[in-house]
Amino acid sequence: MSIEAFISQYRAHVEQALEQRLAGGDIHPCQLHQAMRYAVLNGGKRIRPILVYATARAVGLEPATLDGPACAVEFIHAFSLIHDDLPAMDDDELRHGKPTCHKAFGEAIALLAGDALQALAFQVLAQDRAMTRQPAIRLHLVATLAQAAGSRGMAGGQAIDLAAVGKELTLAELENMHIHKTGALIRASVLMGALSQEALPAVSLQQLDHYAKCIGLAFQIRDDILDVTADTRTLGKTQGADALLKKPTYPALLGLEGARDHARTLVDEALASLQTFGPEADVLRWIAGYIVERPY
Repeated sequence: MSIEAFISQYRAHVEQALEQRLAGGDIHPCQLHQAMRYAVLNGGKRIRPILVYATARAVGLEPATLDGPACAVEFIHAFSLIHDDLPAMDDDELRHGKPTCHKAFGEAIALLAGDALQALAFQVLAQDRAMTRQPAIRLHLVATLAQAAGSRGMAGGQAIDLAAVGKELTLAELENMHIHKTGALIRASVLMGALSQEALPAVSLQQLDHYAKCIGLAFQIRDDILDVTADTRTLGKTQGADALLKKPTYPALLGLEGARDHARTLVDEALASLQTFGPEADVLRWIAGYIVERPY
């Protein structure tokens, strides 16, 4: 299967898997379930689930057996976007070109939808029958996603981000923030795919983890660049929001060209970490390149 066919197939596959795991909008409490579906099924690149599937392929597993981790990481991602968009955080009105969840359903229901999606992510990991039958591996996947979502990961990164508004950070400080805020969930996506292969050598796990760390940072740099160079219609969210909120960004610190160069260096480092893998890791290689070239 070609890289393009793999991406297309598993993007469609995860859409169906996500829809199947969400309660219907006509199930009580209807408004809450409608908000959850709105937040998850309202568009998105599905980079994180694709990373789960692509890593599974790279380590010799059947990608479709990892629907549980793929859906779980996307539910956590959707939960984080709902909360990021709230007035208490980034106060955004657009997401994927449509009103943010709190604009469509009100702040209270949006908060509950985020909370429920977080809980659903771990319910899926605990109950998905297609996943590994090894309890220790399943528990390791739960712990990996929990750490990525919590104070040592995404939530902690958001707290650092809020505290950094209006301040100038060094490159090391900026990268530390985004290793947690954006990078933790991308890293968890790759790790959950890798950890599902119980026979994977420790050195291969370390290489995949380093790949994920590098592309997670590159992803954030590209986000920062697009916030400056793209328009609101292309982005599907408010252009220039970072500057308006006086957030520290890579372009502000390094300049646009410096930020682009830094992203390319990180992608080169990510690709180097896959050198011992064969063509089975080509989708991971493609994703690394896509991250720094994506138009939105």
